[in-house]
Amino acid sequence: MAFFCLISAIPKSQVFCTDDELSGTSMCKKAMNKYNSHALTTWAVEERPREKVIANGTQHLSDSELLAILLGSGTRNQTAVELARTILHGSGNSLTELGRKSISELVRIKGVGPAKAITLLAAMELGRRRAGMNHAEKIPVKSSETVFKLFHPLLGDLEHEEFWLLMLNRANRVLGRYKVSQGGLSGTVIDTRIILKKALDNLASSIIVCHNHPSGNLQPSDADVKITGKLKKAAEMLEIKLLDHVIIADKSYFSFADEGLIS
Repeated sequence: MAFFCLISAIPKSQVFCTDDELSGTSMCKKAMNKYNSHALTTWAVEERPREKVIANGTQHLSDSELLAILLGSGTRNQTAVELARTILHGSGNSLTELGRKSISELVRIKGVGPAKAITLLAAMELGRRRAGMNHAEKIPVKSSETVFKLFHPLLGDLEHEEFWLLMLNRANRVLGRYKVSQGGLSGTVIDTRIILKKALDNLASSIIVCHNHPSGNLQPSDADVKITGKLKKAAEMLEIKLLDHVIIADKSYFSFADEGLIS
């Protein structure tokens, strides 16, 4: 009790502990303070991307600053913006190339864990979907170019094949889009029954199918030609018209209708 009273009576500024007594706690706090020094909330106000958004809007931020907001924090040696610049540099400073990255590729970057990688990929996917739906909601589908504009944001930068269905009403306005299947680098499995059931469920008068060629080769394969013919015949039996089959490769496309392959 006397010892306790003696310690309590000494001013805090005069209470000392040996390095051995506080080594664990002290080292932990120092390391944590150093790590947290690169969190967004510790920056000068003029350097914080979030505050810039509030003051000026998102359009005034650079790509790296927008990515930094998604990342939330940097590493012990990098701010979030510096980490964002590293990520962009690894993608040739191209958001399109960044959108092609997989989780496994992103987590190889020092400072990017699964949570940050998933956040970035989710943001890229939302951007693709928004770009596609802007066209779908506003314009009727009157040409293969319109189909390309609808699907390129979704398919243009994928490293695997996806097969999509576009359903239209009698005025050729979009009723909906549906991903039929997803495959590998060189192909995907197509079930005409799934396509036609989805079209019937949405009361579609006509349909267009679209898929991508990650290889960059625009020419349809034998399998592409066969599935198009098979789908056209099956759709006709249900009084649904197959208007086109569009193949997207990078920034170009091939249209069966434009080439006279769908009569």
